[in-house]
Amino acid sequence: MRLEATAAENETKVWLTDAEIAELRRAAASYRDDVIIQLGARVGLRAFEIPQVTPSGVSETDSGQYRLRVPEGKDTTGNGGKPRDAYLPADVERSLQQFQNAENIAPRDPFVELTERGVRAVVKRTAEAAADATGDEDFQHVSSHDLRRRFAQRLLVDENMNPRVVMQVGGWDSFAAIEPYLNAPTPEVVDGAFADVGL
Repeated sequence: MRLEATAAENETKVWLTDAEIAELRRAAASYRDDVIIQLGARVGLRAFEIPQVTPSGVSETDSGQYRLRVPEGKDTTGNGGKPRDAYLPADVERSLQQFQNAENIAPRDPFVELTERGVRAVVKRTAEAAADATGDEDFQHVSSHDLRRRFAQRLLVDENMNPRVVMQVGGWDSFAAIEPYLNAPTPEVVDGAFADVGL
């Protein structure tokens, strides 16, 4: 994981890898906490969006892919919240379905019945547990936004996905809003780029 200082006091940007997301998931204290990590890191939901999503918001496209309706996302143009359909990986859809069945969640009830602050607290506790389990103190800096940062970097940098697609599923309205996630590529991306050109 790579840490980056910010202008704000006691705030650090954390650039996670998929392996570190897996460590966070292993450190989750409950199925609900694991779902929160998945919704942030794999679906790209913000902390305030996680309590909004419900089983009735899951839909399947004609091509067999899944979407998750976010009723009121952030409007990065400053015009208020707006709905969007986030891309929902099939394995996360299965996790949500299993969680719904295990917890007997009604179709219109939220998967995660917490406030935004509660979601942030779960991520912080999980990160602290991951630090204890792995001995890597850097986990203590992880926030809910770092999960979303991993979502964006995976798609934009690791997978070289069209930024307009990422903007649509992630709820960004401008290239300026998504540009911070186009930070330095991971070591694997650098290695792959050199291997592709035969150097």
